[in-house]
Amino acid sequence: MSSFHFFSPTMTLLEGMGLTEWRLPLREICCLIFTGTVDKHSVEVTNCFSVPHNESEDEVAVDMEFAKNMYELHKKVSPSEIILGWYATGHDITEHSVLIHEYYSREAHNPIHLTVDTSLQNGRMSIKAYISTAMGVPGKTMGVMFTPLTVKYAYYDTERIGVDLVMKTCFSPNRVISLSSDLQQVGAASARIQETLGTVLQYAEDVLSGKVAADNTVGRFLMDLVNQVPKISPEDFETMLNSNINDLLMVTYLANLTQSQIALNEKILNL
Repeated sequence: MSSFHFFSPTMTLLEGMGLTEWRLPLREICCLIFTGTVDKHSVEVTNCFSVPHNESEDEVAVDMEFAKNMYELHKKVSPSEIILGWYATGHDITEHSVLIHEYYSREAHNPIHLTVDTSLQNGRMSIKAYISTAMGVPGKTMGVMFTPLTVKYAYYDTERIGVDLVMKTCFSPNRVISLSSDLQQVGAASARIQETLGTVLQYAEDVLSGKVAADNTVGRFLMDLVNQVPKISPEDFETMLNSNINDLLMVTYLANLTQSQIALNEKILNL
């Protein structure tokens, strides 16, 4: 079974960690909700909200009334959303996780538990997913075993743009970066494509020269990639490009003409 983890829940948790940084190293506990369908192989996690709690070495107390009220509010906005499970910050499962997971077992059938390593113990923010499985013998004390799941990350193109922009602040001394213009973004994208093509060409040359062993998986991927490129003659491409440029120039001309008419109208009204 796979858990498709979208970008929004991760950012919601990180935002909560930033606002409550003074409470560290206490864990942040969140309720997972999702929209869409669940099949035998995968679920999609698309939303979440934080749940207040108090945790000590001996016990844990979670504000279930708050969680219930928040879920009711979510239902008013998105009626199709249902509770999927919960996640908490930390690189491993604790003994308190069993108690919290037991509660969510009453809210969802076979709930999912996610752990998010915000301490970056392995140098990255590792996200792991688990489901619980009862273990023991009939008539004896039952235990709980957490079985790991495969976690796959999913995001929309607009979210990827935001993440790339945030990542650029890592190289800024004051953690601030200005937005790029459209032309700068096109130039940066073209540079990345050129760099990637250089890597692919170098790999192909190494395979042909015998320096690197051929990989059928990589070869099929490159073949599919090449087949996706539209086949168009240079003459048709030039015609299409010139047509688009003419359309762009016409739109720019009309925009400037409208701006001039507005400015002229304002001056006439002020006479």
